[in-house]
Amino acid sequence: MISAKTRALAACALLALAAAGPVVAQQTTGDYQVNPGDILDISIWKEQDLQKQVMVRPDGFFSFPLAGDIQAEGRSVETIRTDLASRIAKYIPDPVVSLAVVEPRGSRVYVIGQVNRPGEFPITRYVDVVQALSMAGGTTPFAQLDNIKILRRDGTTQQAIPFAYGDVAGGKRLQQNIVLQPGDTVLVP
Repeated sequence: MISAKTRALAACALLALAAAGPVVAQQTTGDYQVNPGDILDISIWKEQDLQKQVMVRPDGFFSFPLAGDIQAEGRSVETIRTDLASRIAKYIPDPVVSLAVVEPRGSRVYVIGQVNRPGEFPITRYVDVVQALSMAGGTTPFAQLDNIKILRRDGTTQQAIPFAYGDVAGGKRLQQNIVLQPGDTVLVP
């Protein structure tokens, strides 16, 4: 049985939520940043016509009924959910918005050059350079292990980050074994 005190506390919590405005459903998302190509599952509670999956377009936006185009690239799930809820609140009072990344298709890294299986690899967790090399089946006998580069694009500029495998394998300069970002290319000469 639920005590009167517990019921009173629950009622106060519900009243506080109702007074807060649009409700945004909570989900554990960490600080994942949405990327073009990601598939998002969006639903508005009690609104059958407002439940759909959308793909983030190459321009970083997606379209949703009543909300128009919403920027998603580089934003957290929570930020996008809050933006969507505020836009829909003009038409639906106190909307309960649920938004989740169901397929992080935009989170890929590329490994090319002297590796056994070059290609693109999805990353669904933190992947560092050594792990990416492992995903590519390791290096060939001809690889120049101390001249590996990580190519990273930031807008219109690109940088080459050096990586010396021999140092990392020997337990030295471990800080160069960086966590890769979506779109990074590991180049093994």
